[in-house]
Amino acid sequence: MRHQHAVQLRWSDPDVYGHVNHARALSLLEDARLTMAAGVADGDPAPPVILARLEVDYRRQLLYRPGEQVRVESWVTRLGTSSVTTRQDLHQDGEVAISVVAVLVVVDGGTPRPLTGPERAAWSVFLEEPAG
Repeated sequence: MRHQHAVQLRWSDPDVYGHVNHARALSLLEDARLTMAAGVADGDPAPPVILARLEVDYRRQLLYRPGEQVRVESWVTRLGTSSVTTRQDLHQDGEVAISVVAVLVVVDGGTPRPLTGPERAAWSVFLEEPAG
C-alpha cells in the first residue's frame, strides 16, 4: 500500500521564476515521509528515524500556484535490519515532478538500533518490491 499525503505549497517556496526551489521541494517530501513514519510509530510526533541517504530525481518543473496542494505517494522498497528504504513521488498536474529514494535509520537516542517486530510489521504495510 502507498501512503498518500497532500502538501500545501507555500508562499516562501518559489524562486524568482515561480518554480518551487529545489531545497524547499525536499522539505515537502520530508513532511510526507515523516507523516508516514509517525503513523508507523503510533502517531509519535518524533518518529525514531534519521535520514541516512537521499537520492533525488527532478523530473519536471514544480510550479508555485497560491493555495495549491500537491500529492506525495510514499512506499517502502526495502526493510533492513535497522533501516527502511522508501521511495516517494511528488505529483503535480497528474505527472511526477520529483522522485526520491530515502534511507531511514531507526535510532534510540541517536544510536542506530534494529527494527522491533511491531515496527517491522507496521512498515511492511507500505512494502512494495521494486520491479525487475
